[in-house]
Formats: sequence, structure tokens, C-alpha cells
Amino acid sequence: MSAQATPQVPAQKTALPPGAIKALVENFSALKTDATVAAKQAGLRYVSDQSPGIQRVSVLKQGKPEFRYLAADGKRLSGKASEALLARIKSLVIPPAWTDVWICPWENGHIQVTARDARGRKQYRYHPQWRAVRDEAKYGHLLQFGPALPLIRNAIHKALAKPGLSREKVLAAVISLLESTHIRVGNWEYARSNNSFGLTTLKNRHVQIKGTSIAFEFRGKSGVKHAVSLRDARLSRIIRHMRELPGQELFQYLDEDGKRHAIDSSDVNDYLRNIAGDSYTAKDFRTWSGTLYAALALQELGPAESDAEAKKNIVNAVAQVAKKLGNTPAICRKCYVHPDVLQAYMEGRLCDEWKACASVAANSPTSLQKEEAILLKFLALRLRQGHN
Repeated sequence: MSAQATPQVPAQKTALPPGAIKALVENFSALKTDATVAAKQAGLRYVSDQSPGIQRVSVLKQGKPEFRYLAADGKRLSGKASEALLARIKSLVIPPAWTDVWICPWENGHIQVTARDARGRKQYRYHPQWRAVRDEAKYGHLLQFGPALPLIRNAIHKALAKPGLSREKVLAAVISLLESTHIRVGNWEYARSNNSFGLTTLKNRHVQIKGTSIAFEFRGKSGVKHAVSLRDARLSRIIRHMRELPGQELFQYLDEDGKRHAIDSSDVNDYLRNIAGDSYTAKDFRTWSGTLYAALALQELGPAESDAEAKKNIVNAVAQVAKKLGNTPAICRKCYVHPDVLQAYMEGRLCDEWKACASVAANSPTSLQKEEAILLKFLALRLRQGHN
């Protein structure tokens, strides 16, 4: 990387035909929600472990256990005719502790392995090309999520102003907290099996209210301890009222008959879809925030003088984002930071392109926050560059 390399401003890029960006973004949505479409895009075969596959069985050979593999017809895979297939199975590195192992008979199957781990949880191994396409869809999906944020925020604001503890109001409180605290949404199965919590599975004991201050303390995914605080007069009142309800669950609502109901992550995601009319989920908030925080952190660090400095700065920026999201840096970089932000920084283009996009965003009406509007322009720019 050269410190002198100066990227061209967006206006000098060759524009895609009218409607092309919209078509690409709509394609991302299809890839995200339709597995058959994603498999086709990846050049793969869509498969299911409900169809016949290869089984792994454990046998004793001279008193020692070993694995053998059986084809769908029950015959053992062996000999030269099965060498390539057995080599592929070996490359999948299936843990010995996994049981009920199903292996895809086709090399181009979008799922390569399913099984149960030692705790009985279903595990999947996907084809690398499938993961690449799904990652592209996930990050490309941000170009739809960003413009939907004002609509979501407006609906949340109206719901929080309503009286009582209706389902709509409690779900709005959860989404507001998702955006402001970046706490994972959580699910009941994980809470029961791992004694770890996310936002929707928090108990009354996990939160303290003092005036307008809200303090969460809980054990999250992978046993990580979380301590998250914020000030919000409206949310503190709502949480205080929820804590007054019988039961241990923090987030409960009252139906029209006054009966209590707990919520879960599917309720949150359904509510988001009802508000915005698309396949948005709680995780989109974390991906949006992670990408924005990374871009701003790299802006603050400024252009790097060398590849080594650029890599060091990226490590620094990702660590900052990970701290905000409550992830490890590795998970944060893999799952919550758009790769185009990091790639642009490595190319020495991020700072200049960000400034150019800031100029465009300043002249474009939007209800997004300033930095969010710039991020949206930047992602659209990178999409155009990537498809020219």
C-alpha cells in the first residue's frame, strides 16, 4: 500500500445503469431469505439431511474404536473407487464426539455435514462457497437496512409513548435497547442449556434501576460477563413497571385480558418485519453498528503509511468495536464489520472515499444520523465499484 495513493472521488467512477443498484440490493435480500436462491448463486446443489446420505459408524478394530463410512445403500466406502470421497470426508474434520452424522454424498452440496454434538445440539458444516454467498448477502443487506432505520425508529418512538405494557410497547422497548446497548437478542434454548443470557431472556435480577439510570449485569454467550449502563427516562420507567409484574422474566407484556406473556427473539424479529416490511432481524442492528463503529475508528486513526501500519490500525479498530458489541475481536471482524470498510482502508482509499461520500450525503435529504448517511453512501459506492 502506498501512502501517496489517492482514490478517485465517486463522481469519476463509471455509474451502473439506472436501477442496477436497486436490483443488486434486492438480490441480496433474496439470497438472505431464500436458501435455494443462495445455493444457485453459489453454484451449489441445495440439499437436505432428510435425503439419503453417508453415515459415520463407530466400530471396534482390535479393541480400538475407528470410524467407517456407509453409503446410502448401507455399503461400506472403501477401495480406490471411494478414495476421493473419503479424502473429502477427511477434509471436513468432523469431531469424533459428534453423533448421528449425516454427510452429503455430493461435493457441491450446500450443506456438507450435519450431526449432534456432545450436548445434543445440532451442528452444521457448510460448503465454503455457500458461506461466501451468505456473507455477501448479509452485508449487502445493510443497504436495505440503513434506509429502513428512520421508519423503525419512528414506529418504536410511537409505541413507547403508548400507555400500559402491551406486546407492541414491550417489543419496542427491547428493540430500542438492542440499538442503544448492542446486547445480543438471546434465545430461551441457549439460556436453558448454557445458563447464559441475551436481552429477551434477562431476568429481573439482571437489571438495576436508579432514577433514569439502567444497569444490566449478566452472563452472556461463551460465559462472558456483561455490564452495560445507559440513561433513558422513558425506558427506565417501562422497565420498572415490568419488574413489578409477577415472575422472574424481565420482558413481559400484558394481553387484553391482563394475562402475562414472556417474549422471545422470534417475537422481536416478527415485530421488526411488521414495522419495516422486510426480512430484518435483531442481528442487523449489531452488524450496522459494528460496521459504522469500525469506519469511524479507522477515520480517527487516519491513513496508514504502510501495509503493516494499516493492518495494525485495523486490529486496533476492530478491538474497539468488539468492546462496544461485547464480542471477541475475531467474531466481531468475521460477523459484524462489513469487509468493504476494512478492504478500503487496506487500499488506502477509505478516508478519501468517506470524505467524498460525506459531501454527497450533505446534499441528500435523510432522517438518518450524519455518520449513518455517509456510511450508506460509502457502501453504495463500494457496491458500484465491485460490480463495474
